[in-house]
Amino acid sequence: MRTSPPRHVLDAFGAAAEPELLDGGQGRTWRSGGIVLKPVENKAEAQWRADLLAALPESAEFRVPRPIRSGESWTVDGWEATALIPGATDPKRWNDAIEVGAAFHAALADLPRPDFLDTRDDWWSRADNDSWNLDLRPDDPRIQELAEARLPVHLPHQLVHGDLLGNVLYEPGLPPAIIDWPPYWRPASWAAAVIAIDAMCWNGADESVLDQWAHLAAWPQMTLRALLYRMITDQHAGRHEPHPAYLPVVEAVLRRC
Repeated sequence: MRTSPPRHVLDAFGAAAEPELLDGGQGRTWRSGGIVLKPVENKAEAQWRADLLAALPESAEFRVPRPIRSGESWTVDGWEATALIPGATDPKRWNDAIEVGAAFHAALADLPRPDFLDTRDDWWSRADNDSWNLDLRPDDPRIQELAEARLPVHLPHQLVHGDLLGNVLYEPGLPPAIIDWPPYWRPASWAAAVIAIDAMCWNGADESVLDQWAHLAAWPQMTLRALLYRMITDQHAGRHEPHPAYLPVVEAVLRRC
């Protein structure tokens, strides 16, 4: 059931309008006038992200939704809120998403690794860790083939957005806006590779997207890990056979290794 934020939560964030369910956000994000509210998955992560986004300087290259505080806290009874930011997603604009992601990650490059990443435990985090574990011995032969093609990578890790393609808003006359940030500690080129893989699997991109961004650091190894990340996430979510959309992408990625 999709449960809207209760009245006391709306009141705490100053949200007066009747909440409306928004598209995306895993079906749990609500709008009340100029305020967006969603459930908190990890309180430490939510507080950390709100602190960071509230202090992040304005940029001519990207926008971010500014968090809304209730008293001294960024969360109220399992909910967080941000100011509504204009724009609409367009997952066909994968090159734009890679470009704005690069600007966003450059702004984050010097920030320290947050402690909550050591204890966060969900499908995505487990799959991310597996995709970088060179000792991984998967059962599925396609995942195994990808895993065996990995090599050690020596790149700096930093804060990145791990799911950008569907989480960039475009509005005429304004820089793209980055929303729904799941933070990861990976090379910036890995985050770009996740966009390229998602574009190929789900949004109609052909292999040229892999070649267009091949100048990015350790690109073949990043695309391997990005594809493993998505495929292993499906396994953790209970899908026993890889989705057919992955199979031609597996071949394209392996040809470039």
